[in-house]
Amino acid sequence: MPDLLFIKTSSLGDVIHHMPAVTEARARRPELRIAWVVEKAFAPLVALHPAVDEVIPVAGRDWRRGAALGEVGAFFRALRARHYDAIIDTQGLIKSAAIARFAPGVRHGYDPQSIKEPWASRFYDVCHHVEWQQHAIPRNRALTSLALGYAPEGAPDYGLNRMRLAEPWAVPYAVLLHATADRGKEWPEPNWRALTAALSRDIDIVLPHGSDRERARSERIASGNARARVPERQSLDGVARLIAGASFVVGVDTGLLHLAAALGVPLVAIFAGSEPGLTGPIGSGPITVLGAKGAPPSVDEVTQAAARFKA
Repeated sequence: MPDLLFIKTSSLGDVIHHMPAVTEARARRPELRIAWVVEKAFAPLVALHPAVDEVIPVAGRDWRRGAALGEVGAFFRALRARHYDAIIDTQGLIKSAAIARFAPGVRHGYDPQSIKEPWASRFYDVCHHVEWQQHAIPRNRALTSLALGYAPEGAPDYGLNRMRLAEPWAVPYAVLLHATADRGKEWPEPNWRALTAALSRDIDIVLPHGSDRERARSERIASGNARARVPERQSLDGVARLIAGASFVVGVDTGLLHLAAALGVPLVAIFAGSEPGLTGPIGSGPITVLGAKGAPPSVDEVTQAAARFKA
């Protein structure tokens, strides 16, 4: 069976935007055995994709903090455990290209005109030109199809099944995704408190988090509201199940918003520090995008958009 290795390590949104390329590669080349190198925090989510036969976690963030040599050695042993018929680096960064260089097989990547770090192209055996000014999903699909010899077709399919992932809850609930690593993409905390108060008249509210700072913010937003709850921190597969079961999602431009889109959950996307044309959510469910870089939406606009999903 031919072996294919994908390299897309981070961030969460980038990982999710790569999933349609994986789905399409499996559909067009069903004989492939597919492995994926991904940052270890995102490995539980990648493992949910039915086309992925092997997940190879990389602890790049730990390495920068001085990880044990044994952990680094274990990663490279796993990477070199087999020869790959094709290695496709859809990340297009020097760090991901360096990982590709250690893997045995024919390495495919973007040409210097197609990526932010042109020097990465020096690590590839085959370079492909892909239009730069387009959404990440078609870029990933284009590179993958050029490497494997077919043309992309149809709408993007993330390979995730909402109904299979959703966990039953006693009552309907909405998920609010207020947290983002990029402070410039945040929506003001008072806005979230006002939105929570407005929506919780009709539906329970869940405010997940991924760090102590985010948990504190979730707790402040939920404070004094009997219908708002802050769950315990979960791994990404658990968060995926939480989002899959939601009636709808409201969130800023962050990885979990793109996960909601991938699952087809109805969502309202709030943009404040980025442009939706290049990083906006794409999915099969109803999506309302509000705001733009430097022009965030009002509480009333978001409340009215979300109210359509409550009906």
